[in-house]
Amino acid sequence: MRKSFLFCAAVLTISLELSAQWQNQPEPLKVAVDETTFREHVRVLASDEYGGRKPLTPYEQKTIDYIAGEFKKLGLQPAGGDSYFQEVPLVDATVKAKGGKFVVKGPKGSTTLRDFDDDIIWTARKDLRIGLKNAEFVFVGFGINAPEFGWNDYEGIDVKGKVVVALVNDPGYYDQTLFKGRQMTYYGRWIYKFEEASRQGAAGILVVHDDRPASYGWNVVQASWWEHNLELINDKDNRDLVLFKGWVTRPKATELFENAGYTYEELLTRAQKKGFRSFSLQSKANIDFVNDVSVGISHNVAAVLPGTDLKDEYVIYNAHWDHFGIGKPIDGDSIYNGASDNASGVATILTIAKKFAELGVKPRRSILFLGVTAEEAVLLGSQHYVTHPLVPLEKTVAVLNYDGTAPAPATYDVIHHAENTADKFVRIAAEGQGRTYVPVKSGTGYRSDHFSFNRVGVPTIVTRGGRSQVKEGARGRKPGTYHQPSDEYSEDWDVAGTVQNIGLTFSIGWLIANTDETVEWYPDAPYRRK
Repeated sequence: MRKSFLFCAAVLTISLELSAQWQNQPEPLKVAVDETTFREHVRVLASDEYGGRKPLTPYEQKTIDYIAGEFKKLGLQPAGGDSYFQEVPLVDATVKAKGGKFVVKGPKGSTTLRDFDDDIIWTARKDLRIGLKNAEFVFVGFGINAPEFGWNDYEGIDVKGKVVVALVNDPGYYDQTLFKGRQMTYYGRWIYKFEEASRQGAAGILVVHDDRPASYGWNVVQASWWEHNLELINDKDNRDLVLFKGWVTRPKATELFENAGYTYEELLTRAQKKGFRSFSLQSKANIDFVNDVSVGISHNVAAVLPGTDLKDEYVIYNAHWDHFGIGKPIDGDSIYNGASDNASGVATILTIAKKFAELGVKPRRSILFLGVTAEEAVLLGSQHYVTHPLVPLEKTVAVLNYDGTAPAPATYDVIHHAENTADKFVRIAAEGQGRTYVPVKSGTGYRSDHFSFNRVGVPTIVTRGGRSQVKEGARGRKPGTYHQPSDEYSEDWDVAGTVQNIGLTFSIGWLIANTDETVEWYPDAPYRRK
């Protein structure tokens, strides 16, 4: 009883302190969020007139002009000196197998892989033809080299010049005692597997797609990577990267394994065991891919609201503006409008920018509003930004990232991935809205632009509405619309939670911009400032 009383007293004391802190905040934190402004930005950016906002298409210019125009209307300064735009050089490649298919010959039979239906292939190279004679296929388990977990699927095997086949996700998905259990690590991401295959000198890599461990269906792969795949150009002109990379369906991987003398279940089980060793499937293929390739300049869009006495330090509000443009028709619709993903994110930073600009009170730290390109092509715009920052990374105090902010129902709670000292400000902002603060220790994820900042040690803030809904049974994004033409704006969208969360993260940014404190990663977080 005594312990219970002390605990309740402590909770009450913290609650009163937080409430007092909120009440002492200036009026800017109590200004209502403009839902009309938010909806109008989504309505425009997700309209057919913007053609799905694909980078390196005429619709890019229309999109970035709109964003820059809104920044200019608000009186925000260009972040790039005299320009709101930052150039991002990209390779645009569409790879097709000659004849639309290629054949892998194994000891027990041959497997035919047909473009689009069975595999999706792309490249970062500028080569017009990609050819390999008698390319050997090697099974590399999950394709992971993770010293901190005592795991190296590449130990004892040379894959130079070979094609590696890797399972999606990481061993923890299947065995909760490995890695971080069901919490996917970066090692489970397909982008990591591509990077590691390049480091190992492989000629190509196919990741086996499986709906559940991948967390999306084959239709998402088809919509996302079928053609016009984008890549950054590195300082080695991408010659250090694999010739090709891509996905293969689980049914075709099963056939490929069986023609090598193994079952899928057998190899999946073997790959989960610590000490697994990769091996040749004794299968080969003559590969002849034709690459329709071009090089172009895409753009990030950035504007600054200068601060006062701490103006050389920055808080960043970030969202990616791109989507998949015009692609293969589904149910007669070929425009991938990307209303939720991510017209809603751009609308969020524009709404927050308006709120800051109209305050009449400048924050102490400067605020950078950033719209990045090519997130859908693996965070390319944000990757370029962190290697070519418009403001010093060491002076960037925190980044708030927005991806798929609407539709979202209102909730009584706020979930925050508490990996750095920003959780104090999240708690204050949530308490100020009368919402319950729910910290979680599940990592901030790897599937949006905040990860680019994490990798270079810049603290990021990831929050979302919780599970305790104000209106029971309210719905967020409609299932089946992710990366599909059906991701369209509707006036019926429930944005009550979106408006809540815009207000929440505006307040978080305001609090951080006006404190003497910096934001630092906790000791157990996997990220550190470089």
